[in-house]
Amino acid sequence: MTVLRSLLELKTWRAQVSGEVGFVPTMGALHSGHVNLIMQSIQHCQHTLVSIYINPTQFNNPEDFEKYPSTFQEDLELLKSLGDVIVYSPNEKDIYPNGILSRSFNFGVLGVFMEGSGRPGHFEGMATVVTRFFELIEPHYAFFGEKDFQQLAIIKHVVAQENWPVKIIPCVTVREKDGLAMSSRNKRLSLGQRNSAKEIYRILQQWISTSLTLQADVSLAKQELIDSINAIDFLTVEYLEFCCEKTLTPIGNFKHQAPIRVFTAVMCGKVRLIDNLPLF
Repeated sequence: MTVLRSLLELKTWRAQVSGEVGFVPTMGALHSGHVNLIMQSIQHCQHTLVSIYINPTQFNNPEDFEKYPSTFQEDLELLKSLGDVIVYSPNEKDIYPNGILSRSFNFGVLGVFMEGSGRPGHFEGMATVVTRFFELIEPHYAFFGEKDFQQLAIIKHVVAQENWPVKIIPCVTVREKDGLAMSSRNKRLSLGQRNSAKEIYRILQQWISTSLTLQADVSLAKQELIDSINAIDFLTVEYLEFCCEKTLTPIGNFKHQAPIRVFTAVMCGKVRLIDNLPLF
C-alpha cells in the first residue's frame, strides 16, 4: 500500500502508471461498505486509488462536520489488508486551491427533493470535490454505493453533462446482519440507538413484503411507515418518499411504470441515517 500525501506525489504516481485506474472516494471511517467498493475496483482495474478526505463543503450542519468520525490510522490498517491499494490523503489546498467554495452545478430535478430539499449546498459540495478528484486523478472508473442513491444519480448526471471521461460503477448497499445500512455515522450511535436503528430497514422491508400493492395509496403508505418508524425509541423521520428511480421525483401512485424506490432520512438521536430500497 502506498500513501500519497501531496498533489506532487499524486501527479508523480499518476504519470508513472499505465492501465486502467479505479477510484473510490471516501471520507474515511471505513467499513465493509467501503471495502466492497474497493474490492470491486481491485477486481475491475489494474490500479485502485482510495481518497480519504472529509469535505467541509458538503456539510450543511457544522456539528455534523465537527463530529464526523476520523479514524485515519485504523483506515490505513484496513486498506493494507486489501492488497495493492493507493491512498490519496490530500490537504485542503490540493482540493480547494482558490479557497473553500463549491462550484455551481445544474442538477435539474435530481437535486430538488429529499437530500436536495433538506441539505442546501450538500450536493454542490459533494460534486465539487468529486469532480476535483476526477481532474487530479484521471480515473477510468469510479465506484459509488447505492446507499447514497441520490448522490449516485447526481454524479452520473454531472459526468454526462460535463463529459468527464470516467465510467461510474454503482455498487449495491452493504448491510449489517440485522439490515442496518453500513455508514461511517453508525460509529456515533450508542448501544440503545444502534438497537433502534436496525428497525428502519425492518419496517421498510416488512411493509414491502406484506403491504405493497399497485392499488395501495401512496399518502397513506407514507404516513403508515413514518408513524411506525417514529414509534421506535430515538428515531424521528426527517423525510420518507416514494420516488421514480430515474428522475428522483415523488410518485402519485404505485402504478408508475418506471422503477420506484422508497427513500428515507431518519434522525437517531443526533445521528442522521439514510436508506433506500427498491419497490418494483
